[in-house]
Amino acid sequence: MRIVLGADHAGYELKEEMKGYVEQMGYTVLDVGTDSTDSVDYPDFAQKVGEAVASGEAERGILICGSGIGASIAANKVPGVRAGLAHDTYSAAQGVTHDDMNVLTLGSRVIGVESARSLIGAFLGATFDDSTERYVRRLKKVLALEERYRSTGETRHE
Repeated sequence: MRIVLGADHAGYELKEEMKGYVEQMGYTVLDVGTDSTDSVDYPDFAQKVGEAVASGEAERGILICGSGIGASIAANKVPGVRAGLAHDTYSAAQGVTHDDMNVLTLGSRVIGVESARSLIGAFLGATFDDSTERYVRRLKKVLALEERYRSTGETRHE
């Protein structure tokens, strides 16, 4: 499986640490930057990670910023991306199992290296449970919402 990693300046050091870990787990890594701690804008890297996942260039993505929140918001603007912020292994795995989450966002100023390893392990080790009807039904509703707003440009229900 190919995993795309991206980070802003706040997430750079943790991204670099996690790149080796993900490779040790046997995954191929596509690193889309950033390449230093020089200040950059997280939406640029959320777009790169999101587009790699949405296009199929990578099966899943890991995106790191200071809190993980901005990266999650920005990544979710890319059609086809289902990004979620996790600080616990239950959420990191459940996001995949129940919701088919394909991008994990992490906050480098919130968690440390060992927590990041645990979260990434839970995320990458999980698979969507397509045998449970309610998870499939809910995912179809999420995809329908995305398609509705993509095709019509609507921003509110009337």
